[in-house]
Amino acid sequence: MSELDRAYVEDLVRRALAEDLAGGVDVTSTATVPADQTAVGDLVARADGVVAGLPVAAAVFAAVDPRVVVEPAVRDGDRVRRGAVLATVSGPTRSLLSAERTALNLLCHLSGVATATARWVDAVSGSGAAIRDTRKTTPGLRALEKYAVRRGGGRNHRMSLSDAALVKDNHVIAAGGVGKAFALVRAAYPALTVEVECDSVDDVREAVAAGADLVLLDNMTPAEMTEAVAVTRPAGVRTEASGGLTLDAAGAVAATGVDYLSVGALTHSATILDIALDLRDG
Repeated sequence: MSELDRAYVEDLVRRALAEDLAGGVDVTSTATVPADQTAVGDLVARADGVVAGLPVAAAVFAAVDPRVVVEPAVRDGDRVRRGAVLATVSGPTRSLLSAERTALNLLCHLSGVATATARWVDAVSGSGAAIRDTRKTTPGLRALEKYAVRRGGGRNHRMSLSDAALVKDNHVIAAGGVGKAFALVRAAYPALTVEVECDSVDDVREAVAAGADLVLLDNMTPAEMTEAVAVTRPAGVRTEASGGLTLDAAGAVAATGVDYLSVGALTHSATILDIALDLRDG
């Protein structure tokens, strides 16, 4: 769990388990499983994908019962095929069943984010462009989702509103222009990276002239992006494509020369990677 804050994960797991064990007991498992019964089970991928969240799933099992042993068979970031065993869990049967759903909810979701990210990364492979996430994350899960993006081969944008400045259209309207908005941010926070959202190539020229570190090309066509890159590259200003991007068009967007593709769908629309806990017979 070296890339994840242990206290954050433990708090999240505690709150997640409170939803399933609100009454303090798993009534079905308690009624059907002898208290002294033990079992061994496998976490099995039901589809091809990229794994993320195994340490988090292990933390769920440990929180339910520290006697449960989790033995990973793969590592976060590994690409797996359908049917692959991701980890083996062993311990009191009641505990395995009580922890199952919470552990799988987190593991399936994070693996889904990593899998979606890997598809985008593959789509721009060889172009030099990188895939970046956004702040369009599930409230309370941002650190985990951004971790999953990294495991899928993507890069993180800012974690919070204080990490870097992003001058968007509403800031420009409020300040009275691209150049003025940039100047105000740079004066207030001279050490921070300042990115400016641009709706046109003219906006890009203004942002570059103002001294922007990075420009966000919002809903531009590939032709406009190519023109924007011709403006920014001689000045050493990086570019980030954003808005309306699709996986099918990712390669064409990357071919314009942009440095990043900003993809909110990595976190806000990722489909889970189907993973199950299969107890072994006997």
